[in-house]
Amino acid sequence: MAQPSAVHRIKSYSAASGFVYQYRFHELLPSRRGAAPGNEYTYLVSADRKTMFPLKIFVRRDAVERWSKKFGRPLTGTEEYAVAKMRLFDAFDETDNPADFLPDLLVDDSNLDALLTRLDL
Repeated sequence: MAQPSAVHRIKSYSAASGFVYQYRFHELLPSRRGAAPGNEYTYLVSADRKTMFPLKIFVRRDAVERWSKKFGRPLTGTEEYAVAKMRLFDAFDETDNPADFLPDLLVDDSNLDALLTRLDL
């Protein structure tokens, strides 16, 4: 018997730019950017409630591993998902025009600590 498809909740985020975005998590896939392995989180996003576009956040595995060595424990899957979501919110806050979104966002050594600090980790 076929399993029922998962229901994806649509959530809203009021950005500092004044836009109210709607988004939903779409998928998580292991991926690579050049030679760097990591996980790619894809969200479907709308700024006008009519059209949705994919926004991908790539979390570099080497950055997560360095953080894990520094703090003596690995990030859980839930914590890594939260980091990707915080990067999504940063993109919403930083962009004055939704048409200017980069299709791919990055979590690496330059922003991982700051994102985790905001999550109180």
